[in-house]
Amino acid sequence: MKQELLAPAGDIEAGYAALYYGADAVYLGLKRFSARAGAVNFSEGELDEFTAYAHSLKRKVYVTINTLIQECELKELMQTLDICSNCKVDGIILQDLGVAGIICKYYPELELHASTQMAVHNRAGALALQKLGFKRVVLARELSLAEIKDIASISGLETEAFIHGALCYSYSGLCLFSSLDEGRSANRGKCMYPCRQEFKAGEEQKHWFSMKDMALSADVLKLPVTSLKIEGRKKNALYVAAVTDYYRNILDGHGSIVKKEENIKQIFSRPWCKFMLHGKDKSVVDRDFVGHRGLFIGKVEEIFPSTISFKTSHKIARHDGLQIETKKQEKPFGFAIKELRINKKSVFEAEAGERVFISLPPNAAGIVKGDKIYLASSSEVKGSYDYVKPKTGEYKNRFPINVELTVTPLLITAKALQTEVSIKGEFPKAEEESKTFLSAQKAFAKTGDTEFVLEKLQFDNPQGLFVPISMLNELRRMLYAKLRVSKKQISLPLSLPLRDKTSPKWIVRSDNLANLALIDVNEINEVEVVISPEFEAEKLQTLPKAKVRIVLPALARNYKSYARIIEKLIAAGYKKWCIGNFWAREMLPQTGIDLSFDMSIYTLNTQSILFAQKAGSSRVCLSVEDTLENWQSLGEYSPLPLVLPIYQDVLLFSSAVCIRNNPCSQCPRGKKIINLQKGEEKYIAISENCQTFVISQRAFCAAQEAMAVNADFYRVDFCYREYDAKTAAKIWQAVRSFTDIPHCRKGNLKNRNF
Repeated sequence: MKQELLAPAGDIEAGYAALYYGADAVYLGLKRFSARAGAVNFSEGELDEFTAYAHSLKRKVYVTINTLIQECELKELMQTLDICSNCKVDGIILQDLGVAGIICKYYPELELHASTQMAVHNRAGALALQKLGFKRVVLARELSLAEIKDIASISGLETEAFIHGALCYSYSGLCLFSSLDEGRSANRGKCMYPCRQEFKAGEEQKHWFSMKDMALSADVLKLPVTSLKIEGRKKNALYVAAVTDYYRNILDGHGSIVKKEENIKQIFSRPWCKFMLHGKDKSVVDRDFVGHRGLFIGKVEEIFPSTISFKTSHKIARHDGLQIETKKQEKPFGFAIKELRINKKSVFEAEAGERVFISLPPNAAGIVKGDKIYLASSSEVKGSYDYVKPKTGEYKNRFPINVELTVTPLLITAKALQTEVSIKGEFPKAEEESKTFLSAQKAFAKTGDTEFVLEKLQFDNPQGLFVPISMLNELRRMLYAKLRVSKKQISLPLSLPLRDKTSPKWIVRSDNLANLALIDVNEINEVEVVISPEFEAEKLQTLPKAKVRIVLPALARNYKSYARIIEKLIAAGYKKWCIGNFWAREMLPQTGIDLSFDMSIYTLNTQSILFAQKAGSSRVCLSVEDTLENWQSLGEYSPLPLVLPIYQDVLLFSSAVCIRNNPCSQCPRGKKIINLQKGEEKYIAISENCQTFVISQRAFCAAQEAMAVNADFYRVDFCYREYDAKTAAKIWQAVRSFTDIPHCRKGNLKNRNF
């Protein structure tokens, strides 16, 4: 199986570079609904030109519409999908279920690719999405080689895995940190990267969540996936060219060439890692420094006034950029080489192995012997990746047409796409009838800069008449000038029926039933119990079975371990279930249960709720990162009952990366709480079972806003934090009377630009 090398394009130049250096496919975003909103992205004209060029090379183009869509944005979403269809893109990479539902109904020509934002992290989740119409799933970056192989073995399903580029600390799609802290949602393409910031834990001030870059290098040959994906839609054409060229060489059997690897590091690179391809690895976090480092070329050996000396392991030249890791700065100190000397002689360049003296800029400070030096920018490398691209306007998507040409003694007529043109004349008998047909074929094949390409010419000339080529050309010009392509332009039906006003019921959720000991169960309509594979079913006997709903979490790397407890609870008569990811849908019976979708299966628009209904859900949960205005809109028109989360400790990070300092072999395994602080904000990191979850010290609370939303259920959560029964009961009574908890967080309820 020939694997697809999939390269990023944040603009059309990066796209051309990717194709030139061997990408089999390119993924890109348009001006809206892209998870890399900060990239330049493509206009409609650029997309049309680029797809036409890529298809001429037998390459593919995928468009990322991988953000969450609010109800008021559905009209613009349809316009974006119209563009994708008319520009003949090969597939849509998506997160929002509403986008999937709309494509299935109105744009079947577009393939559904499940974005990594959907957190597909096990075989069950991939199978569930395949049954819902997805042709390809983009796997979570956190997976091991064994897990990737397991999912890739699913018959008929394409798989896509990241092989190079930036990493997120949290599972993609499950990070709410930027949204709730900065008012800019990663799920909406506006991440502010709080994972790259410093946090204080005790006396240590470090970048606890700042990840190194993934670089699988030759290990890509071990991946049995359909598509090998390079991250980097915010990188320039030079970076895309270098990385694509590097992996093209590996896939073509030329190995991991050191020179090409060094080139990448001189363009942009944090330290490299394999992430979790070969198992858990704590060294994937770069706690001491952030940002681009470069290629390591030596250590500071001598320090003079305004000068350093070291033995370089790589060729360097004047005007190249260096970076030095100094302990007093969180980012390496960078500067351009202005003065380079060897043996007191000023030189333009120095070869590897030579001892060099380099002048420091006036603002250099804190540099000591032993500090690491990196070549962060090289003029030589910048000139090493030229690429060829077509002339502007040379390529466009053309629409095939069939032309019917009829010749009579006094009239010649051409028809296509329900359009007809004619020219009068006197047409004599042809000496060679076949030449008339060839002339007509040649004339109408000249589509020039029109949007058409002649697919078939039907020539009706029963009397074998002769038509001058000049008249055939004139008839062609008349026809093509009059033709209009019927491009796709779809509008959604008017809004769904207005919902009746509801009398909301109350839900309490907990991952520890002891939290609920002082809450009167008679005041609750439903108790949601979050379980793990080790959950003791007998604990549920203290609750009325009719009020219990079992909650399966969003993450389950070892998903098969849930099979026993699920089977036991189903057999015991527990019919109400709530799921946070599609893996759980595959593990549960397809019929005979009452299924609800949790907040992490995002439904921010009515179309996504309709898709959830198609997938078997009887109700959905509103997102705590959404706005009050959108909550209210869904309350008016949702086709399913709505759960409104009034109080909860929101998971800001959900990570497979352990935050503990100790080696894995010495880990006590139990739950560990680490208190963190960034500025005035305080957080709690919970480490358990090789995972890390981060919540704020301040819980989210929307008690005062709840009455303004036409929800069917209000939900109060007691999860993750160590609650005692007395505190939980106090919070319950306050929230139940629509009183906010002091110092609570409001997220984006009043933020229209999240």
